[in-house]
Amino acid sequence: MSNQVETVVRGPEAYALARNVIVEMEKSGVWPTPLNFELWLHYLGDPEGPLGLAIQKLLAEATPISDETSEMLAAQFLPRGRLSEEIRDAGAVLDRELSSVAEAITKAHKTQLDYGQTLAGASESLEAADQATVLKDIVGDLSTATRRVRRETAILEKRLANSNQEVARLREHLDQVRRDAMTDALTNLANRKAFDEQLAAVCAVEAKTPLCLAVLDIDHFKRFNDTWGHQTGDQVLRYVSTVLSRICVGRRFAARFGGEEFAIIFPGESSGAVMSALESIRQEVSSRGLRRRSTNDDLGAVTISAGFAERQAGESAASLLERADAALYASKRGGRNKVSSAPPLKNAA
Repeated sequence: MSNQVETVVRGPEAYALARNVIVEMEKSGVWPTPLNFELWLHYLGDPEGPLGLAIQKLLAEATPISDETSEMLAAQFLPRGRLSEEIRDAGAVLDRELSSVAEAITKAHKTQLDYGQTLAGASESLEAADQATVLKDIVGDLSTATRRVRRETAILEKRLANSNQEVARLREHLDQVRRDAMTDALTNLANRKAFDEQLAAVCAVEAKTPLCLAVLDIDHFKRFNDTWGHQTGDQVLRYVSTVLSRICVGRRFAARFGGEEFAIIFPGESSGAVMSALESIRQEVSSRGLRRRSTNDDLGAVTISAGFAERQAGESAASLLERADAALYASKRGGRNKVSSAPPLKNAA
């Protein structure tokens, strides 16, 4: 949550903002789900922020705010705050564990010091002892001190074992939180944030091996949504993502780029191999006739268009993405349901 929104929701203006959120959601025909309320709270609390501008654009274009659209907005603009909260919570648990271990170590250290003093006193007493009863008392004190040390050591070992388990659990939880923050909720592919990071990372390394980027788009998806509804549209998105997941194995990185668009990063693969992979995806997607789950209506075949570009030496991630996108639109202009490759950068103009 931005600082501006954070300030508003914790002050006297919060109630007015909340009421305004409900009113504006109703005006826009948006259902008041918890996720939509959170999105609209950000939008109206900070209309010039990235999320606010994105929602304004959707409203200006009269784009319906479906559950799928809300999930996409949340995945793109909200995960960082949620991830920070998860990290803070995990940090608090970890802090308690470390404090508990530190306390156990301090107590065990004190017991060890006391044991040392007991041994020293016993040594002095033994040197001066000349009676059996005195020796018996000294041995008894030593036995008691030894049992105390063993007990404290066992407690410390148990505490350390429990803490190790808790730290391992926290690490696994944080790994899962990060995966969730980088995953598109509808398709289970990587989301736009994860894609941007991955593309920047592979482009930051100047390697002699080739690097290709492809952008894919479901043909006539808006018309499909308008005819059959957004739930059926979600079914199509999941179907296409399943095909991508099956073919994009190994080092290939597939992501939902936004809406009905997808992107694939092909590290170390030649243009010929990329063209072959994209043709396999295109053919498999269009080979099946889909049916609407709720009514079993025949939806016909779904087709996709794709474009890809091979990175040139020193080319930026933005330039590579722009050329791949231009190749996609070449496929669209060429009749759709086809794959196009971008010309080399020196001839791209």
